Amino acid sequence: MDCFNLKPAAIYAAGFNYKGGSSMKILLGKPVADKITQELITEVNKLKEKCVTPKLTIVRVGNKEDDMAYQRGAIKRCESIGIQVDVKAFDDDIDEIEFIDGLKNINEDKSVNGILVLRPLPKHIDEDKIKNIINPNKDVDCLNTINLGKLLEGDKSGFAPCTPTAVMEILKYYEIPVESKNVVVIGRSTVVGKPISILLLNKNATVTICHSKTEDLESITREADILIAAVGKAKMINKSFIKEDAIVIDVGINVDEDGNLCGDVDFEDCKDKAAMITPVPRGVGSVTTSILAKHVVNAAKIQ
Repeated sequence: MDCFNLKPAAIYAAGFNYKGGSSMKILLGKPVADKITQELITEVNKLKEKCVTPKLTIVRVGNKEDDMAYQRGAIKRCESIGIQVDVKAFDDDIDEIEFIDGLKNINEDKSVNGILVLRPLPKHIDEDKIKNIINPNKDVDCLNTINLGKLLEGDKSGFAPCTPTAVMEILKYYEIPVESKNVVVIGRSTVVGKPISILLLNKNATVTICHSKTEDLESITREADILIAAVGKAKMINKSFIKEDAIVIDVGINVDEDGNLCGDVDFEDCKDKAAMITPVPRGVGSVTTSILAKHVVNAAKIQ
């Protein structure tokens, strides 16, 4: 059954002994996102009383479906809170210099509090050349190396990436302990894999990072109390990758052969073996947009 408002803390406190099958719980993002949203509405109203309206600019190159899906969700969430959203869309064949000039103009716009660059960018645009263009105080998804450094040091004055933070919020909301738990992260990108590993380490989890060069991947993932899939391959993770009653967090946003959004985890194959699992859509993604909104509001306060 879906766990819209169930938080079995007593079960989690003793460890992950919750059985799968008919008792398996789907960790929906909506109640987590709604809680954050309600808190933000109050904060935005207070800012507006001071004649401050938080503004986010989304920078998109091309029209990839996963980017478009995230953009739609971000706009809907932000506007429901009272955050103004502007989208700057560039053709996927835009020249790198032209893109950099456009990003600089956005960064210098004093009306913009937060900037989100949808990634990954096309291969002809070097992220190393653009990541430090964005003012750290406007860098709401941790592209700038200053914010990455703060994340590594545990300095909470910076902005951590939205998706890894959303994962932590889901674990927190459903009262799933991570301290001393064996957590396996599949994926080592600076967008999800590495940051979520740092955030988990800061909560005293024992973290293993797996990637494309990892040998015998399944034997490692089957040892995980919590498995976080962030590899970017549709339905790559099936039940052979998880142990009985594991917690499975699916960060992937992909499009399957039928044109439908899906995650890195084969949900139907894994749902009866996992104790708890996030779906795609309706899982991590819906919380990510709330974290994005929270960062924009905090950026407005800083500026």
